[in-house]
Amino acid sequence: MLKIDRIAQIAIRVHDVDRAVAFYRDILELRFLFRAGNLAFFDCGGVRILLDKPDDAEFDHPSSVIYFNVADIQSAFATLTERKVETIREPHVIARLGNRDVWMAFFRDPDRNVLALASER
Repeated sequence: MLKIDRIAQIAIRVHDVDRAVAFYRDILELRFLFRAGNLAFFDCGGVRILLDKPDDAEFDHPSSVIYFNVADIQSAFATLTERKVETIREPHVIARLGNRDVWMAFFRDPDRNVLALASER
């Protein structure tokens, strides 16, 4: 029986590995693990993020949206704005679930991959 218990790694395609490393390390403040050629690895709360400059056209496409959880979405979004990150949509409530609200905000990395902040308050 197949028993998948967690996400081990998420790959994000990039065109300039150095530029992408600077964004994910310095702007998003993810913990840099190591680099191997055109691959760079980060840790995000136990999930490994792989930045990959694809050799095959089959893998050269925008990534899925990754939602980074933050405690204070307004403050986190303001930090991204101060750091000149391209924003798509400001923090907004997408669902009211009785005792908490689910918030999201969207932005892009240097390779135009859509990323998001998520928070429940």
